[in-house]
Amino acid sequence: MIDFRTEPGRYRHWKLKIDGAVAELVLEVDENGGLFPGYELKLNSYDLGVDIELYDAVQRLRFEHPEIGCVIVRSGRERVFSAGANIRMLAQTSHGLKVNFCKFTNETRNAIEDATLNSGQRYIAAINGACAGGGYELALATDYLLMADDGATAVSLPEVPLLAVLPGTGGLTRLVDKRGVRRDRADFFCTTEEGIKGRRAVEWRLVDEVVPRTQLLETARKRALESVAHATDRGNAGGIALSPLERTIEDSRVLYSHIKIVLDHDLAAATLTLRGPDGPPPQNAAGAHAMGDRFWPLAIARELDDAILHLRFNEDSIRTWVFRTEGDLRTVAAYDRFLAQNSSDWLVHEVTLYLKRTLKRLDVSSRSIFALIEPGSCFAGTLLELALSADRIYMLSGQREGEELPAATMILTEINFGALPMCNGLTRLESRFLDNREQIETLRCEVGNEIDAARAERLGLATFTPDDIDWNDEVRLAIEERAVFSSDALTGMEASLRFAGPETIESKIFARLSAWQNWIFQRPNAVGDKGALKRYGSGQRAEFDSRRV
Repeated sequence: MIDFRTEPGRYRHWKLKIDGAVAELVLEVDENGGLFPGYELKLNSYDLGVDIELYDAVQRLRFEHPEIGCVIVRSGRERVFSAGANIRMLAQTSHGLKVNFCKFTNETRNAIEDATLNSGQRYIAAINGACAGGGYELALATDYLLMADDGATAVSLPEVPLLAVLPGTGGLTRLVDKRGVRRDRADFFCTTEEGIKGRRAVEWRLVDEVVPRTQLLETARKRALESVAHATDRGNAGGIALSPLERTIEDSRVLYSHIKIVLDHDLAAATLTLRGPDGPPPQNAAGAHAMGDRFWPLAIARELDDAILHLRFNEDSIRTWVFRTEGDLRTVAAYDRFLAQNSSDWLVHEVTLYLKRTLKRLDVSSRSIFALIEPGSCFAGTLLELALSADRIYMLSGQREGEELPAATMILTEINFGALPMCNGLTRLESRFLDNREQIETLRCEVGNEIDAARAERLGLATFTPDDIDWNDEVRLAIEERAVFSSDALTGMEASLRFAGPETIESKIFARLSAWQNWIFQRPNAVGDKGALKRYGSGQRAEFDSRRV
């Protein structure tokens, strides 16, 4: 089982150093520390385990060290930054693991960019040697690329000529969309094994600055201090500790403090029930700080984040995720008001950003998603976003026979109208009602109101609203139907339907690039017995089918 829970004392591949307002993330990969047997992580190459640590470090820098204004990402090894994803690991792992590895790794790169854009934590890459493939993709996620000018250090994306695959974590898109590299130069760069070095790398916008090797770290720290001088002022903010996440795994259940997952392998479905807060929000931001990682929005974000990753990697035969909630609707709405009213506080701001990133992770997961809104549910605001992420929303009309619980309702809050955008830059409501501003304004007038099933259907907020007589059959048939369709076809269909509207760097990577990489990872030119991934390092050249398809 792959476990995404870690902390700095358990890191094998990264060292986190704090010096005032500047942090250093030092990559020094343990060659024998692969997540699976059968390969060595030479030349600072990485596998999923290396990136799990990086993701944890990026999270901790935001929550435990808000005083940090700049992070230097550098290598702890001489004359090599990173050789990228380990090739032997890619050659031996399953197709699904390769695709999910690329997806998670890119989500981590996105988290770095989000920290720069929204949290005032700028990232600088100090490139001291070979920086290839995924190593360069990591550097591309930073805000400033500084490279040693020593006649040997180069950046490269050699996946096409060497491996017959694509850079898997956004390199192609960031090259042209983020760094503005000219198309013809990008074409040459992505088809040469040697890479580009020195002044040409600066001229082509592949890096921002080159300096003599002996001045690399000194210059990186100088640039970091210059960045800190212009960083977002968080006052005398003190961080909060992220304690180990509590989780229990049983035969058919995964239990967190606020989330229960029940697995039904016969129907290939998982039901995730999220529990709302036990009491009202604190009176002020200081109260949230005092609660630390027990603050409900942060606790639920951490647990949902881990649950999504656990299901992605460890339960890949579960094809449908069904979301339910339990709790007091008004209390969830009260927490949303608290987040809005205290948005200038650094911790509240970070919690909201974490909720945004976690919901984005849900959006791009290759699973069918249903939401069930029933009596006793608390789909308000933040939790309503789960339903708005779903491919279908089923809302029970009226009460259940023999139950005293009132009929199900939902509540829209201000958080549904901007704070938690999808990777296409739109809110889930805007994606649902594309180019229909009138409907969005109609919904905004409903903020704070309890919306029952009949009104939810009229407003377009529910797909189906069966009564108690039909509820069980309709929900059961929907899940059973999903279990007999082709998973491949569902993945393509859902990804095409979820992200209406404009493209962004993120949506291009997750939709266009992920789709192509998914396909290329199955082609004989890459993974066949005579393919590039299988023959890499053997001394034999790959044999390619020359037909373009």
